Amino acid sequence: MNDWFTGRSPLIIAHRGASANAPENSFSAFALAAEERADGIELDVRLSADNWPVVLHDATLERTTDGRGPVSRQTVAQLQELNAGDDRPVPTLDELFEMFGPSLLYNVELKDWGLLDQGLAAAVADRIEGHHLQDRVLVSSFNPLVVRRARRVLSPRTPVALIRDHGLLKYGYLLADGPADHPRHMLVDEAYMAWAGRKGYRVHAWTVDDPAEAQRLVALGVHAIITNKPQLIRESLNL
Repeated sequence: MNDWFTGRSPLIIAHRGASANAPENSFSAFALAAEERADGIELDVRLSADNWPVVLHDATLERTTDGRGPVSRQTVAQLQELNAGDDRPVPTLDELFEMFGPSLLYNVELKDWGLLDQGLAAAVADRIEGHHLQDRVLVSSFNPLVVRRARRVLSPRTPVALIRDHGLLKYGYLLADGPADHPRHMLVDEAYMAWAGRKGYRVHAWTVDDPAEAQRLVALGVHAIITNKPQLIRESLNL
C-alpha cells in the first residue's frame, strides 16, 4: 500500500474526487476516484455552524448545492438536507473516512483565510485521530497561518503542505511549510525542482488534466499529480 512518502511515485490524487465526471467533493466523485484506481483523493473542508468538518470548496452553498448562504451558518443537520450534486447530502469528513477508511490517501485542504484561529485545524485533527488515519492523511492550505496551526495540533505522523500559486501565494513558504509542497503545475520547472530538492520537499503538483503536462512533470521528478481525471492521467503514465 502506498503512503505519502514511500512506495510508487508519482501518486495519482483525484482533485475533489474524479470531478471531471462527477460532482466535485461529492460521494459519487470520491467513489469514482476509487473505481478509477486513484491512490488518493483531495478534498476541501470547512466548519459547519456547529463546528463539524464538512466537505465543501466554496464559502457559500449556491454553486455546488441546492442551498443558499454561507456554509458557516448551516448546521450539519441542515447540510444533510441539501443535494450536493449527486442527490446525496454534503459529505462530512467523518462519513468520508468511514466510507473509505485506510484504502485511500487523503489530501485534506483546510479552507480558511482567517488571521484568527476558528478551530478548523483542531476539528480536523480530532477526526483524523478518531478514525486512526494519521498515516493516511496529509493536511494542506493556501494560508501559511493555517499550515502553522495544523502542525501544532496534528499528530507528528500526519504531514502538512503549503499550497502555492502565482503572485504573493508563491512566497507563503517564507511563513510556513511542511515536508511536502503543492505548487500549481505551471510553477514546476527544472529550477523549481532543484530548489524543492534542496528544501527536502515532496512535490505534489495541481491541477493536471493534460496527459502531456503530466508526462512533463513526471520527467522532472514530481512525486504526485493532483488531477480531475485520475484514470486518464494514470493510463497516460502507464501506472
